[in-house]
Amino acid sequence: MQRVQFTKMQTVGNDFIVINWEKENLGWNLLSKRLSDRHFGIGADGLIIILPSDVADYRMRMFNPDGTEDMCGNGLRCSVRVFCELKNIDRNDIKIETISGIKKAEIIDKNNWIIRVNLGEPILDPKKIPIFLDFSPIIDYPLVAKDKIFNATIVSTGTTHSVIFYKDLPDEIFKKYSPIIENHPLFPNRTSVIWVVEEDKDELKIRIWERGVGETLGCGTGACASVVAKMLKERENHNYKVTSSGGTLFVEWSNRGDMLLSGKVEKVFEGSICTD
Repeated sequence: MQRVQFTKMQTVGNDFIVINWEKENLGWNLLSKRLSDRHFGIGADGLIIILPSDVADYRMRMFNPDGTEDMCGNGLRCSVRVFCELKNIDRNDIKIETISGIKKAEIIDKNNWIIRVNLGEPILDPKKIPIFLDFSPIIDYPLVAKDKIFNATIVSTGTTHSVIFYKDLPDEIFKKYSPIIENHPLFPNRTSVIWVVEEDKDELKIRIWERGVGETLGCGTGACASVVAKMLKERENHNYKVTSSGGTLFVEWSNRGDMLLSGKVEKVFEGSICTD
């Protein structure tokens, strides 16, 4: 029987189990299913593994509660704090190897652990999103979900997102159609669904359905996707507050370049758990 040390982290209610490990383990997907369960495990929106890297300060792998591997902006920011505290890192700039390439992070405020990550440029090429369409950008595409049609702007911000602007979103629409869109045959790897329910000149309010998870209180890559979709549609302001049920993140997308995501990350508790 093996006991594994973990740190439970959260940012805008998006919570993660973070484990620092010195070597690869092919069983992370199964472990994520077990540990992320909110009744029989620790409970989380995903499992984050910090591993050594030959090309960056460390490597981050993220697994959804269903065991699928993914990219996660909020998980990335949480991992930065855990790594810096474990390794007693003094500098504010960190490089992380991820499934979506090397990402750069900056600790803006170490007292409050406000961390900004550069997620790179959004992906608009349908083959790389991926989606079975042949044009770009995909703005307000009429996505058929059984008996309804939703205008979806589809991008990848490290993971696939379908952004739908839908004011006064009722529960019955969100709960019925989000999983249908997630598993739509247009998406070979499924899609997360970001519903933009309110808009202001400098703020977007969203409701989130993450692929492999379901409804979550926050999503960093989803916050970025909502800003990209807004700007693709209307070419407005490039700095937005993005507010979800769990709180507010800040997204910058200047000159159609790299997406910058920032916000506070918090440690919930530390512990150990048997993995056998």
